[in-house]
Amino acid sequence: MPKLVIDAHRLVGPVPFDDLPEDPRPEMARLGIDQACVTHTLSLHSDPAAGNRALLELDDPRLVPVPVVVPGVPGTSEPSEPGEVLEWGVRMVRLCPERHRFDLTGPVALRWLSELGLPIAVDLDETSPAQLRALSDRLPGQRVLLLNPGYRRLRELAELLSEAPDVWVEIGTVNTQRGVEWLAERFGAGRLVFGTGAPVMDDCGPRFLLDHLDLAPDEVDLIASGSLGRLW
Repeated sequence: MPKLVIDAHRLVGPVPFDDLPEDPRPEMARLGIDQACVTHTLSLHSDPAAGNRALLELDDPRLVPVPVVVPGVPGTSEPSEPGEVLEWGVRMVRLCPERHRFDLTGPVALRWLSELGLPIAVDLDETSPAQLRALSDRLPGQRVLLLNPGYRRLRELAELLSEAPDVWVEIGTVNTQRGVEWLAERFGAGRLVFGTGAPVMDDCGPRFLLDHLDLAPDEVDLIASGSLGRLW
C-alpha cells in the first residue's frame, strides 16, 4: 500500500451533463486518497473566470487548486494577464486548447507559459503528441502533465515520452494489462502520476490498479505521490 496517495486529476463542482457528486472529499476518504488536485467544472464547461473564483475560494488542504488558464490577446484571455495567475500562488494550471479555442504552440500561449513558469495539465484529447513535442522544442523545460492518455495510444505515448523529457503521464486511463508497468520499465515510475478524472471518470478502478501494480514499493510510492512532487 502506498504511504501517501494524491489524485492529480479530479473535478469539483456540478457536472452539467450528469447527476454526479460536486464535493470530491467523501469519495476521497472512502478510497484512501489523501489529497487531490482539483479543477472546477465551471471553468471547463461554461465560465473559466467564475470557475476559477469558486476554486480559489476553497479552503481545504486536501484540495489543491488547479485553475484553468486561457491564453489570449487582451480582452480574450482568462485571466487578463499572466501576472494574475502568479498572484494566485498555485502549483499547476490546466489548459484546454481545443475546448477554449487557442493554439497551444502559438506565440501568445508560448509567451504566457514562459512568463508563468508553471507546470501545465492538459488532456490528450485537447491536443496531440505532435503539438506536445513541438511545445517541448519551442519551450524547453516546460513541464506537462498529460491527462487521460488512454491505453490504445501507448505507441504514440512512448514516442512522446522518448522525445519530450518534461512530460509526465497520468495513469488513470492506462488500464490495459500491465500497461503502467510497461511504461515504468521504459521511462521510469518517476514520470507516471496517479490520477482519476473523477467524478466524470471512474476512480475505483485506478485506485485498485495502484494497489495492485507489479512494481517495487518505492516505484508505487512514486506513482502515488512522489512523481507529482517532482513535477511541481
